[in-house]
Amino acid sequence: MLSPRQLFLQHQAQTTDFPLLLEVERAEGVFMYGPNGERYLDLISGIGVSNVGHRHPRVLQAIQGQLDKYLHLMVYGEIVQAPPAQLAHALAQTLPTGLDNVYFVSSGSEAVEGACKLAKRFTGRTELVAFNNAYHGSTQGSLSLNGSEGFKRAFRPLLPDVRHIRHNQLEDLDLITNRTAAVILETVQGEAGVRVPTQDYMQALRQRCTEVGALLILDEIQSGFGRTGTFWAFEQFNVVPDILTCAKGMGGGMPIGAFISRREIMHSLKNDPMLGHITTFGGHPVSCAASLATLQVIQEEGLLAQVPAKAARFKERLAHPAIQEIRNQGLMMAVEFESFEILKAIIDNAILKGVLTDWFLFCDNSMRIAPPLTITFQEIDEACDLILTAITEELGF
Repeated sequence: MLSPRQLFLQHQAQTTDFPLLLEVERAEGVFMYGPNGERYLDLISGIGVSNVGHRHPRVLQAIQGQLDKYLHLMVYGEIVQAPPAQLAHALAQTLPTGLDNVYFVSSGSEAVEGACKLAKRFTGRTELVAFNNAYHGSTQGSLSLNGSEGFKRAFRPLLPDVRHIRHNQLEDLDLITNRTAAVILETVQGEAGVRVPTQDYMQALRQRCTEVGALLILDEIQSGFGRTGTFWAFEQFNVVPDILTCAKGMGGGMPIGAFISRREIMHSLKNDPMLGHITTFGGHPVSCAASLATLQVIQEEGLLAQVPAKAARFKERLAHPAIQEIRNQGLMMAVEFESFEILKAIIDNAILKGVLTDWFLFCDNSMRIAPPLTITFQEIDEACDLILTAITEELGF
């Protein structure tokens, strides 16, 4: 009988010629375990997914409770189901007044697709403005918004009427005009290597969108659900989006996403045509139950308050002359080295020592650190010691 590794290589579609090929048999908290007793400290949370750790007991309890009732019943928005209704209410309680209408989908790319359709439908305009080095997903619409030509070239033609401007550059805001349906911005740029806009820039962007009647879409697919130390990263910039997207850390390990807006905006999808956006599995009751439990864990276990001190511990402990810079917004961190070649060797060595990190799509000389928010200070110290040992072994100092 073929092993899981052989089946993976023979029948599962690959995205690179060099997959990690780590075999994981189970996971718990911040650790993943291999079939032969290997233990890996997960510092990337499945790329920002496991914000409350792997298999949090309250998330498992919520999933099991829903499994005993029903699974999928009907396409989105036709049957009243308690899990999505309760989750929508709970999400609205975390948001400024008015951001109270939630459309559930199954992934971050879907959330972006829905948000952009909504902006076009509501404004009657066609232009979308995104940012250099932005990442919003891999479907053709969201790929059109991404800010790296290297990832798009092979798939053109893509969505027309998309303009890209420079991140955090005030002078480029004049390129947002009365032709613009929406500006979409990651509140903290993720795949660019954790790039944080200034307060002044965010305020000016919000003002410019309001002046010309463009909607502001904030993408919190990576930065939402407590990753940066507040439930939503935009809370730290004193701006309010017209549309918000979320996914990843939202589900506690289950697939779910959403785009959220004001009722008057969202209801434009109901007419001309009706069913202006449709999804089969959006609002899946098991995923929504898991997401509600995740939200409650973040709020009730005090995880938000712990983020600044845990981020500071990483920055304090990761002191090495080979590290050129550490950028972060909470526990969304980028540790910069001289080159990809140096970083890749360190990442590979760290995996052998039992620490899983990663790099960024558009910043491949920086190490991604985004652990579960539940990580302890002792686990942080252990992870940093192993990373520092890997650096020393690879570089000789």
